[in-house]
This record gives sequence, structure tokens and C-alpha cells, in this order.
Amino acid sequence: MSVIVKICGLATEAGLDGALACGADMAGFVFFDKSPRHVSLELAANLGRRAARRTCKVLVTVDAGDALLAAAIKALDPGLLQLHGSETPERVAAIRARFGLPVMKAIGIFEEADLALVPMFDGVADFLLFDAKPPRAAGRPGGSGTGFDWSLLGMIETKKPWLLAGGLDASNVAAALAQTGAPGVDVSSGVENAPGVKDRNEIAAFIAAVRGAAEKLGPSARVG
Repeated sequence: MSVIVKICGLATEAGLDGALACGADMAGFVFFDKSPRHVSLELAANLGRRAARRTCKVLVTVDAGDALLAAAIKALDPGLLQLHGSETPERVAAIRARFGLPVMKAIGIFEEADLALVPMFDGVADFLLFDAKPPRAAGRPGGSGTGFDWSLLGMIETKKPWLLAGGLDASNVAAALAQTGAPGVDVSSGVENAPGVKDRNEIAAFIAAVRGAAEKLGPSARVG
């Protein structure tokens, strides 16, 4: 079983270098000014060049307009767009068609009712990402370090690959994989020593835990 590992919210050269050195499959860069992990276009261009051909660069936005998407894509040259806001299935399809890049749609999960969104996006996105649904007053849709009830994912069926996010770190990711059989995992605050500041040792421990768990699980893990 090969599990995709995405290190998200990379905003420094040191953090990016740590993720690359440890073998991250995906590197996420956040374009959302309410996030402590937000990167400017200039910084994104620098980090994008540094990561070129070494990992899949993921552009993370929240309800972004076409102008911002176009500028961020030009700066970062991503391989994947992650939409982490309240984008509708129609908006996801339109972005995918307009920019010609694969799209990952994040879906916030708190209770069983939230799973109703899964089939709506399964037909238009290339990847799905299941994250903890934040409180209404949170101000941003992810990166809070909180989790959700993983057992809810036992009710889903998807045609597309998906990633698990929300409260993951080196201490619990093996249990998360064992329970959910997730094809991929996404971590941000779980490998930081301060908001937006990645810790290379934590990244290494997280990826080692994922690889070890995947080896134990083998090919029998559920993939949706």
C-alpha cells in the first residue's frame, strides 16, 4: 500500500527543504491572507522553483476568484489545485476546465450529514480531501490542528483518491491509517513548532510513521 503524504502550509525555504528531503509526495502552498501560512506571489515563485520536479506542488486557495488563481498559478506553476473553501461543484468544474489542472476539493466533516457533499464532488474533482469542519467563528477553513470522528469515513464510497486531514501528527497517523485505510494524508500544524513554522524533525517523524504504517497494512487497506 503506497500512501500519499502531503505537507501543507509550507512558507519558508527551510520548511520546504525539510519536506523535500524527507520524501513528501505533495507540497502545499497557501494563498489565503487570513492564514499564518499565507505566501506572497514572490515567495511562491521562489519556493516553486526550489520544489520544481522534486514533488507535486499544490496551490491551496479559499473561494478564490479567477484573477487570483491565474496569478498564483503563474507564480507557483503547480501540478494540482486545492480548493479549500465553499466552492460549489459547478465552480470546481469551471476552475478545472479554465485552468487545465487537476483539482482537489476539500470537504469539512463534523457529522454524518456532511457526507452528503461527497458524491456531489466525486464526479467533478480529481481528488477529495476530508478535513475537520471548523467552527463557524474560526475565520479559516483548515490548519487548526483539530480532528474529527474517523469512523464516519467508513460510510463513504468514492471513485476518486482521497486524503485525510485534520489533527494528524506522528503520534496518531498510524492509527488513522489503520482505521480509515486512507490513500493519502495531509498534515500542516502537526509538523510545526509555531504557526507556519515547520519542524524538519517532526516532518521526518510523520513521514516515517506513515511509511511504517503503510508497510504493515499492505494492499488490503480500504481505498474508498
